[in-house]
Amino acid sequence: MMREQIKDKKRIVVKIGSSSLQHAETGDLDYIRLEKLVRELVDISNQGKEVVLVTSGAIAAGKKVMNIKTIQSEDEAEMMAKKQACSAIGQAKLMMTYSKLFAEYNHVAAQILMTKNTIVDNQSRYNAHNTFSQLLHMGAIPIVNENDTVATYEIEIGDNDTLSAIVAALVDADLLILLSDIDGLFTDDPRKNPNAKFIEQVDVLTDEYMNMGKASTGSNVGTGGMNTKMIAAKIATSSGCDMIIANSKDIGILHRILRGDKEGTLFVANKDESFDLPEFVEHLHK
Repeated sequence: MMREQIKDKKRIVVKIGSSSLQHAETGDLDYIRLEKLVRELVDISNQGKEVVLVTSGAIAAGKKVMNIKTIQSEDEAEMMAKKQACSAIGQAKLMMTYSKLFAEYNHVAAQILMTKNTIVDNQSRYNAHNTFSQLLHMGAIPIVNENDTVATYEIEIGDNDTLSAIVAALVDADLLILLSDIDGLFTDDPRKNPNAKFIEQVDVLTDEYMNMGKASTGSNVGTGGMNTKMIAAKIATSSGCDMIIANSKDIGILHRILRGDKEGTLFVANKDESFDLPEFVEHLHK
């Protein structure tokens, strides 16, 4: 029954991780997957729905452009500067690629880069909300990433699972889809435990579920394991937004989810009037 209602969702945030966008062997962008992703998002938009994409991959793309295999330095400040320089180069490359692909289908892509301060600061949050609203009203597709070029540890959100849930809460989305390298939530890490059971639906996000995430971490390309996905679920469901974790192996899973098919794990929205997004974000990683 809950899955049937997915068809009626009007404002959808889709998050895709860096490991889903590049070839594992070379680190190069996987253009076939990128093109499929853009086609799926355009199709969602063509159905009269509003869609926001949260994408990783700037640092990885920058490293590739500059032919850097690994970012190394003895000095922490220099390490940060190198990472941020790669992000600045890679973000431009990533957006150019998205813009070209969306243009092929007569859609306009817009770029929004955020840090923790975007949400914690009242004026910035108000401005960001208005910008998103206006872009969606214009029919543009906002493409969001963390602003790695300026983000230091103090002001970084740190992973795009959490960022996508923050965006979903900020724009009052009614569905967040996390495309990942795993089928959904399991009772244990299925890569290590063959007896791990798949959980199709989470009606109430209990401490037990939150603790399941802490036991597993994700791929070596991305920054988010299951723990960040559970934090995302907490933000999204508390803000009144359903969330689905699904496998990005086949990007076509997006239209199957929106058709109401049983794909991935569905976390049912439980709007919590006392949930304070800026306060929650301010205390992330503390």
